[in-house]
Amino acid sequence: MSATTDYQDYWINPRIKIAALWASTLFVFVYVDLFSLFRRDVRADIESGKMFAFTIGQGFLLGMTIYILIPSLMVFLSLTLPVRVTRIANIVLAVLYAITIAGGAIGEWNYYILGSVAEAALLAGVAYYAWTWPKATDAVAAPSAESPAGTRVHPALKVRGQPLDTRF
Repeated sequence: MSATTDYQDYWINPRIKIAALWASTLFVFVYVDLFSLFRRDVRADIESGKMFAFTIGQGFLLGMTIYILIPSLMVFLSLTLPVRVTRIANIVLAVLYAITIAGGAIGEWNYYILGSVAEAALLAGVAYYAWTWPKATDAVAAPSAESPAGTRVHPALKVRGQPLDTRF
């Protein structure tokens, strides 16, 4: 006797996916940078007032704050900006951040490279979901005999051709 279990999988709005990817990217940012503070060479550079090729000062700290502030804001803005704007912003920013992350990983330790690869993969997800954003005609199926009259059911909300009960 074999029993099969069908699991319902609801369609997730690309805005939520993109916001979650930005939030995950920020977690990796924080932890990789936090782990760097365990390195004696990084601490020595900080104590001498240098970080990579930069002098640690107001301009450097302002620039780093802006660098982190942008993805922090993208968590919210991905949920609220008009679709056309959010798509473009997410694609452009994900590519730009991936380039800066790849550049920052050159010559680094393995933990930093692994974190950078994870960040780049998350940003690739941001760009992918923004690029493949469903068109309005794709996201809403025409009313049919399978859906109650006058309601529209997204194709992903159907299991075996039948609309799911989305009333909670």
